[in-house]
Amino acid sequence: MLEIQIIKIEDPGCLWARVLKGPGIQPYSPEEYENLGVKMNLFYHEVDLDVQKLKPAELKEGLVCVVFSLALKSWCRAAVESVFQGMVDTQAWCLLVDHGDRIIVRADDVRTPLEKFLQLPFRVRCFKLAGIRPMTLQVPISENTAELVPSSTWDSSATKYLHNLLQVSTLVEAVLCETQAGCSAIELYLTINNTKICVNHELVAKKFACFMSEKSSALEGNRNGDRAPISLAWDIYSSPHQLLEMKGRCPVKAPPSDILTRKERKDDPQTVFVYSDMAVCVCVCQLNSYFCGLIQIGRGWRIRAEATDIFTDERCGQTDIHNASDSSKEQKVAALSQEPSLEDQLTSSRLMQFLNPDPLNPDQESLDAKVERCDPGHLGVIVHAALRVEPCSNLTRAPISEQFRKFLLWRKYNGPNVAESYCWPAVARGFDTVLVSHSGDNPLSYIPPLLMLLQTVSVVSSLAARTGPIAVILCPGWEKVQTVLELLEDSKATYNLHPTSVLLGVDQEEPKKFKIQRNCQLLVTTPFTMMRLLDAQCFLFLRLCHLVLDEADVLYSQAPEQMSVILKHFQKVVSGEERSSCPRQIIAVGSRWSAGIEALVREHMIYPSIIITVMEEAALYGRVHQRVQLCLDCDKISVLLGSLDFHPPKPQKTLIITNSAEETEHVYKAVVNTAVFTLKAHEDVTDQFDFVIDQWRKDIVHGTQVILVTTNDCLKALGIRDATCVVHYGFPSSPKLFGSRLFCMSEHFRNLSDMDHAESSSPAAQSVLLLSELNARHVCGVLRYLRRSGALLPPELLQFALGVQQAKEEQKTDRPLCSSLKSFGFCRDSTVCPDRHMINKSLDHPKHPDSGTIMVLPLCIKSANVYSGRIVSQKDDCYETLAAEMNAHYASERRCAVEVLKGELYAIQEENIYNRVRVMEVPEKGEQLFSSVTACFIDEGRTQEVKSHQLLQLPPQFQDLPGQAVEIILCRAQPVDGEVDWNPKVTRAISQKIKGKLHQARVVMSVGNTVWVDPMVRMTRVPGLKTYINEYNVHAEILASGFGVNNPQHVDLLKRVFQGDENANTLQHLTDDRFESPSSSSQQRVEVTVDVLTSRMKDLVSSHNAMDFSQTPISPQNNSAVLCNGDLKDSDDDDSSEGSMNIMSPDLNGFSSLNQTRPTSSETGINTKCFPCSFHPQIKWFQRGELVTIYIKLINPAMQKCEFHSDTAIYSGYVYDRHYYAKLELSGDIIAEESSWEMRCNEPVMKLKKKEKRDWRSLLKHKSPFVSYEFDCIEETRVSSVNGHLFLAEVGEEGCYVSSECDSD
Repeated sequence: MLEIQIIKIEDPGCLWARVLKGPGIQPYSPEEYENLGVKMNLFYHEVDLDVQKLKPAELKEGLVCVVFSLALKSWCRAAVESVFQGMVDTQAWCLLVDHGDRIIVRADDVRTPLEKFLQLPFRVRCFKLAGIRPMTLQVPISENTAELVPSSTWDSSATKYLHNLLQVSTLVEAVLCETQAGCSAIELYLTINNTKICVNHELVAKKFACFMSEKSSALEGNRNGDRAPISLAWDIYSSPHQLLEMKGRCPVKAPPSDILTRKERKDDPQTVFVYSDMAVCVCVCQLNSYFCGLIQIGRGWRIRAEATDIFTDERCGQTDIHNASDSSKEQKVAALSQEPSLEDQLTSSRLMQFLNPDPLNPDQESLDAKVERCDPGHLGVIVHAALRVEPCSNLTRAPISEQFRKFLLWRKYNGPNVAESYCWPAVARGFDTVLVSHSGDNPLSYIPPLLMLLQTVSVVSSLAARTGPIAVILCPGWEKVQTVLELLEDSKATYNLHPTSVLLGVDQEEPKKFKIQRNCQLLVTTPFTMMRLLDAQCFLFLRLCHLVLDEADVLYSQAPEQMSVILKHFQKVVSGEERSSCPRQIIAVGSRWSAGIEALVREHMIYPSIIITVMEEAALYGRVHQRVQLCLDCDKISVLLGSLDFHPPKPQKTLIITNSAEETEHVYKAVVNTAVFTLKAHEDVTDQFDFVIDQWRKDIVHGTQVILVTTNDCLKALGIRDATCVVHYGFPSSPKLFGSRLFCMSEHFRNLSDMDHAESSSPAAQSVLLLSELNARHVCGVLRYLRRSGALLPPELLQFALGVQQAKEEQKTDRPLCSSLKSFGFCRDSTVCPDRHMINKSLDHPKHPDSGTIMVLPLCIKSANVYSGRIVSQKDDCYETLAAEMNAHYASERRCAVEVLKGELYAIQEENIYNRVRVMEVPEKGEQLFSSVTACFIDEGRTQEVKSHQLLQLPPQFQDLPGQAVEIILCRAQPVDGEVDWNPKVTRAISQKIKGKLHQARVVMSVGNTVWVDPMVRMTRVPGLKTYINEYNVHAEILASGFGVNNPQHVDLLKRVFQGDENANTLQHLTDDRFESPSSSSQQRVEVTVDVLTSRMKDLVSSHNAMDFSQTPISPQNNSAVLCNGDLKDSDDDDSSEGSMNIMSPDLNGFSSLNQTRPTSSETGINTKCFPCSFHPQIKWFQRGELVTIYIKLINPAMQKCEFHSDTAIYSGYVYDRHYYAKLELSGDIIAEESSWEMRCNEPVMKLKKKEKRDWRSLLKHKSPFVSYEFDCIEETRVSSVNGHLFLAEVGEEGCYVSSECDSD
């Protein structure tokens, strides 16, 4: 059965329909085709698209293409049916394969489809009624009679009648008979008022058609169990409305016996049928003059088509239509099976284009690669360079050595990617290069061209006599050093460079003894090691020409002082007079833009090439000013209008970005009423993109603003790069989407490669983010980005984010304790760490003594200060007894495990020892004879793979004793240079020294199955005496290796965290977030759900916006708003002042009611703990008669409020998120009801009506340094009053005119 949807009826011999369901047919939803249409419109409507690359090489019949339909206002897939020469140029007659329409287009307007646009099969197919042919009225000239005879064309009355039947039908079923020349022959069965009819027979009964042969007629009748076609009672004049008025079952009548008369002609071997009912013939003749043209029907008719597997099978006659056994059916099936296969029939036919969802033009190369543009702006890439950088698109043209090219091909490398395509040429030409990309931690982004550059550029004679490397690669840690060195060695493309690595500890003698090979030209190390070498042997780097900073953002965050010293030394070395002809190059790659990289570019690079492929990082580089507006979702429009500057001092182009076409229309209607020139663009009006972009690109003058409201999907098609302001009305759901929006202002990003224009007084690009309660779950991610940009953030938002982070921590109760927290007392990054950072009393109840001296036996060395082993009892050791019993048992009886199950206990033999193991994972055995399982040795603590056939059954008496493995952590030790993991050199040395040896240790803490010890010493008995001596101290051995340093705060931090000290922010200087006490979290759990976050965010926004100045007058000392510097210091910065930390980190109570932390104005006023001091604006005033005019010297303030009382005027506003507040205690009384304020020349102006008409000696009762008289006042035109009421044209925050009698807010 096929379920299809009729689209258009040309005549009964040409029906256009869509296949919806059927055997072997993959259903595609209408949404998929709508999305395809949107994607094609956005792609082919791109204003900067290079259409020459999308034109077909040859326009020929049968070509699948994409054309624009003026009727549909959309780009559509099409098939060329014919090509002809028009009056001006070549034209093509095209069939729209998803709509069933035919249009004529110019050859220049034909586009080649991308491969991704051909994944969906064509939506419409052509069908015709099978077994019948049309009839027409024939009137011979020599005779006076008329008769109906077969015809080659259908009468329009037949088409109209079929149209009426389909309109009133509730179910249409069809049997697929055959396929010929791109058209499938079917039988249609309509159900009308519970009566089922065959359309083919109905047209014959109404004498619109005749059967093609008796055999066909008999076959069709037998197939459906009908001896003769059923004729409906109504006539051909019945309208659809009249047909629907017939209730119940329709009266039917059998066809007359003489419906068909046969007439044979001797000169024509074919048989024709002629109807004898002349009355019907006359009616058909009359109807022919009324109905003409194509008749289209609406969407929504669902047709049940009964079909064979012709759409999927190679043979079209191998599937039976019904399970009937009569001979006529068998003959039909046999006849169909003799037809040629479907593949043979459609080899060069256009029907293949209807059925095949695969690419239909296999001979042409992929268009995805052809349309790739060279302009980096279209790719979302910032390339700022003094000289143009031409990207390399493939390995063949890449500036790398042949050996490295072979190495990349051997590794099946499929690059270069976008970042490498721009970075490789810049590095190969010797430019100072900065690369920020997602692949910034991959050494392949700079190593291939660097090796070629080092091998092709010879060292001048002045440097040949010196020693030391020519190039140094600085990596953030020992792991990255090993990775880079392995890549260099594996490539075998270093030739005479002889790369080597060096890692030195804190031992002061080691750098002095270190020597670099004379032939070493490439050195890989860390900043700390190089710093130690410079201190000991600065002459080692006199030949240095190339300095590479791998993961530069991490280097500057971990070792800023070392980087500064190294760069100064590099600058000193390369700036000598003898080095004037020598190469000089600095390469910095990373995944994030940072202040350290900016300082590197400004101070140490010459004409740098700056390449940034991460759009959100490009916005940080471009210094986009970020603003956050808290609002309720229902108030977004008013907040949006309040944030717009309708009279900017400079020409301004503002983009308002929404998340849907409906939002676009809603915002457009609101903004266009402000009398500002406003445009809109979304997916439903893609045909207007050219007009929109033409208007957008027109030059505008000062004081003019152009606003464009659009959606995310339209940004790429519009190709806007010159916006000055982006307003995020719809919240960006991902950093990539946020970056793509900000990239619309890329032409206004600062250019550090051009130092003449890099310095500017203020950012030229501005971003406004509307944050509502519906975006609560994204708050933490937003703040992490915004505080890197230096944005000013409301403290309630910071408090809420801390509450969200706290709630997330409370959801990790089932996770194990963070390994870094246990090992060092802090977590490197708690925001992304999946483990727990607080105590869970049910899981962390101590299993071992928390004080005293114990004997420990380390058996598994995990790292230099973390081991697994056993606590050995000096009196009665249960494990020794168990081990002896197991050895005795298995010496006499060894039973292998029959079935290995996950979680069960087994035994395994290692040498002469039997160990208990618990199976942790059992992979599928497959066809392997032997398999391995992952097992944990419960008495040692190690986990490894063992052969399943080596497992032995463990008797129950050996399972009673709990696992004896204990996690032992040595306190007060951590890796050198801030490394995350221990260097394997020190771990290996400690393992060789302590593994399997008994040590004495003092327990300082115990949580769960973990004990912290300090110290841990090896004691040896003196032979012949009862005296023990300390052979070594493990802590001292770690420090002596040079790769470990003391961690004195380890124990104190652990105690504060585990004891639940609520008032001690123990992890504040080590992590980005702080956590509530374990006691409070165990008593009150908060579930992180969307509803909870939304509700809390809504309370936050309401509290933030509820500032009532009339009830809570605030002095400049009593804070009125929040000045929260978003440029927060990272977790490892301890030099922030106490006062600033109070501002940045309000009390943790993010999920409590905000009224608890911020009292209402009626109680205590605004909480000064969360709000630092506001700023007093500069004020000038003058008086004339009964009016006093006050100028607030602020440019384009936002969120303004003015209040007037009898002796006081209050002003509040924000400029770039800095709050300005002024409470003016006037020297005289005023009439508050007749006082007003307005915006004049982008500055707020207050006009006060004096109560008494006399001159004031001063504005204020008390002198203020912020207030002065305006001596250069320009004469103003007096404003007349009407009926005693004063009206002022006030352009408020929403750009509307209001009366001065109304409240200004």
